[in-house]
Parts: sequence; C-alpha cells; structure tokens
Amino acid sequence: MKALTIKQPWAGAIAHQTKRVENRSWKLPAAHEGARILIHAGAERDRWAQVYGPHLDVYSAVVAVATITGFHWSDDGQCCGPWGDERTYHWTLTDVVALPEPVIDVRGRLGIWTPDTELVTAVEAQLQEVAS
Repeated sequence: MKALTIKQPWAGAIAHQTKRVENRSWKLPAAHEGARILIHAGAERDRWAQVYGPHLDVYSAVVAVATITGFHWSDDGQCCGPWGDERTYHWTLTDVVALPEPVIDVRGRLGIWTPDTELVTAVEAQLQEVAS
C-alpha cells in the first residue's frame, strides 16, 4: 500500500466531506491507477485555502484510505465541481473510508510514498473495525 500527503483542509475534505478529486501538477503514474492509498494530512495547512463549514484540524496523520481510479487534465476546473482547480491534473478518488481515529505523528513525503509496516498495520486494524 502507498500513501499520499495532502495539506489540510483538503485531506479532511476527502475523509469527511465530498472531495473526490486531488489536484496535482503531475500525471498519476500508471502503476498507481486503481491502487488503494493512505490519505495523509501533511504537517502544514494550505495557506490559500478558504474553509467553509466544519473541517478536520489534524496534521501529520493518516486520516483515510481511498482508491485512485484515474486522472484527467482540466483547463478550467469546472469538471470536478467545487473541488477541481484549473490548469491541473485531477486525480479521481473513490471508496473513501475515513479512519475512526487518525493515526498521528506520521511524517509524510513529497509524491506517492511507501509507509512502513507498522503504519499499514495500524490503519488495517481500524479498517477491520469499520467493516465489522
């Protein structure tokens, strides 16, 4: 399983709201299309973000798991509702499952990264709880 670090409030919007697109300046590598990934809330907040309504205020933590189903380029951002940015690749997400308790004190990395076995085990234990 891989992980993707996303600044807040966007990681929380994926986990607890309707954000099902992640805006990136680079194409999704083909090897990750259809992959299940950890959604990691980065250590910093997006300074340009304007938040409306409730949001998840946790940092350096895995907050959800999702499947990346593909990507597309958007000139105007209109294709993905209020979440799509213009002139970016939109990575599409499905099957989002928010973790009952964020796995905290997790250091992220740029790009798609490989979490250690201990982190994956902690996340999988929570996913089993959610499923039962």
